[in-house]
Amino acid sequence: MEITKTQFFGYGSLVNLATHDYHNPRKANAQGWRRQWVYSLKRDVSFLTVTKDPHTSIQGMIADVANIGWDALDKREAAYNRFELQNNDTAGVQIYVADPKHIDHAGQNKPILLSYLDCVVQGFLAQFGEQGVSAFFNSTSGWNHLIRNDRAAPIYPRAQTLSKSETQLVNHHLDQLSVVFET
Repeated sequence: MEITKTQFFGYGSLVNLATHDYHNPRKANAQGWRRQWVYSLKRDVSFLTVTKDPHTSIQGMIADVANIGWDALDKREAAYNRFELQNNDTAGVQIYVADPKHIDHAGQNKPILLSYLDCVVQGFLAQFGEQGVSAFFNSTSGWNHLIRNDRAAPIYPRAQTLSKSETQLVNHHLDQLSVVFET
């Protein structure tokens, strides 16, 4: 498939195809990147971004914005800047990186929404299977952030309903990480 200037690489909730209608989604790897949870200055929660890491590769989805346009995706990704990837299989594809002016480097009490994490993991499971879910957790840093269990009343705007087995899979990985839930 030819890569055009209208394609993006999604590495979080954009992997969950139920959260968007962008055309021609396909699996891909971005070499030299690592996911990271960061505290937001715009909201009282943490969110995912990527940072350069020459020793890590992350899985995600490439899709085309031609049917909807960059404006809609830029609005969804308002706390991010868009950059062009340079690696062979993703050259010319755009990736969203958190805008430094939206990261709260001093923040300590801004949790990861479980409804957001559930959405991301559901997407990785659908696209990459259980090994992909494990790879997501292993290629993401910042698990020291608190987790807010908002499953009963999701705060995340693109929250998805998980099956019992999907919920158990998320819980299993969080148990392995010994994350701390907000009280």
